[in-house]
Amino acid sequence: MEADWEIEIGNQAPVIDAGWRGFVDLRHAPERAIELPETKDLPELADALTALNAPTSTVWSAKCDVWRPDTHDPDELDAPHGEGKCAVACYIDLLPCAEQEWPDPAHAVAFCMQVCATLHDFCLRSCRVDLIVRRALMEPGEQRLGITAYLTACGPSLKAAHATLASALAAFAETLAGTRLPATRASKLQ
Repeated sequence: MEADWEIEIGNQAPVIDAGWRGFVDLRHAPERAIELPETKDLPELADALTALNAPTSTVWSAKCDVWRPDTHDPDELDAPHGEGKCAVACYIDLLPCAEQEWPDPAHAVAFCMQVCATLHDFCLRSCRVDLIVRRALMEPGEQRLGITAYLTACGPSLKAAHATLASALAAFAETLAGTRLPATRASKLQ
């Protein structure tokens, strides 16, 4: 699987808002992930969010979304020639479970590098994960570091792109949460 990271913590860079209106705290009820509107067309996102917010996970999620990118580069997704016609993407804003886990950018970058190295070991094509270290707004006046994870997949059809994204989400959740997700939904889509 293709995976990379970068850091965007300047004053003009986007931030993660962990206290946004409508926030559903899945740390206390991860099974509620299936209720999120973003999981309607991609139920595997609910599986990943459940794992990422489980008590054993190293992170928790603050926000997510799913969309069809206007443009994509099949080569950047390691797609076989001619099989990258349709694409689907999602993002998940993540924060560390332990307050001290990413006390500075160097710790967050080290975490991203470790995650990317692990994801490279998954034999998945036509997808990638991009991890962006960002400032995160917690309670008023409190800032930490967080990571926005962008997952993108492509395929010869939208159905195939969804199946690939489902596999990428499972690999991502397994890497961060140490939980192997069932492949039942993904295999049904293929």
